[in-house]
Amino acid sequence: MDFLRPASWEEALAAKAEHPTAVPIAGGTDVMVEINFDHRRPEYLLDLNRIIDLTEWEAGQDSVRLGASVPYTRIMENLRAELPGLALASHTVASPQIRNRGGVGGNLGTASPAGDAHPALLAAGAEVEAESVRGSRLIPIDEFYTGVKRNALAPDELIRAVHIKKADGPQQYSKVGTRNAMVIAVCAFGLALHPETRTVRTGIGSAAPTPVRAKAAEEFLNAALEEGGFWDNGKIITPSVAKQFADLCSAACNPIDDVRGTASYRRHAVGIMARRTLTWTWESYRGTAARTEGVA
Repeated sequence: MDFLRPASWEEALAAKAEHPTAVPIAGGTDVMVEINFDHRRPEYLLDLNRIIDLTEWEAGQDSVRLGASVPYTRIMENLRAELPGLALASHTVASPQIRNRGGVGGNLGTASPAGDAHPALLAAGAEVEAESVRGSRLIPIDEFYTGVKRNALAPDELIRAVHIKKADGPQQYSKVGTRNAMVIAVCAFGLALHPETRTVRTGIGSAAPTPVRAKAAEEFLNAALEEGGFWDNGKIITPSVAKQFADLCSAACNPIDDVRGTASYRRHAVGIMARRTLTWTWESYRGTAARTEGVA
């Protein structure tokens, strides 16, 4: 196994173009586990730790450009207001040591359905900034996951950053694991309210071959909220609407039985998380609306 250590982003792109099979490594929290268990033996490792740009972020007027290697700890500490769903997801990642090393780019590159960041990125409507010597492009998060641990990157592309819209409403994240820390998700769920467009987005992890959205559930809830005037009147969402939303989220799953949980349990747990996160986010929205508009 050869070790490539570029000193700049340009050198990294050139190395990836010359060695398309090279596996990028920054935090190494996913790659090193696979190597240590001999699940992967790449011909080349491409070390990106010398590229400072990958560890920086920039908050614009409407979105955050998050470098691929920004550690989860810094997301939790510095971007809680702008990216609340991703900050909550970051809290659930492994241990403090791994949160200090791992970043969203690694989750995306590995594309495991159990990656903790995926549900939050789907719910927020992120875009992945991919680049090669041929140029750069933005890949919508809905098009990024193409199969089990497969993504839409070309062989010569690297992830430079993730563009995530700033939260314009409450966001939540829930994760079920076999213990409270250092655990791979049995299943996970992210939910984001977008009052500016009067829409809701979801993200489901570890309950299908890829991270997915519950699109039918979103369409149902969007219609129910609009028809009931909920965005304007600030009423509590009725139990029947919450239950139907939860059932549709469960139906969006296509899970497997494995050592962490059964398929039926995953479907059930996703439904529970969907109902709870909807309740939490809507109560938060009602509270904000009451303070700003006098909604009772």
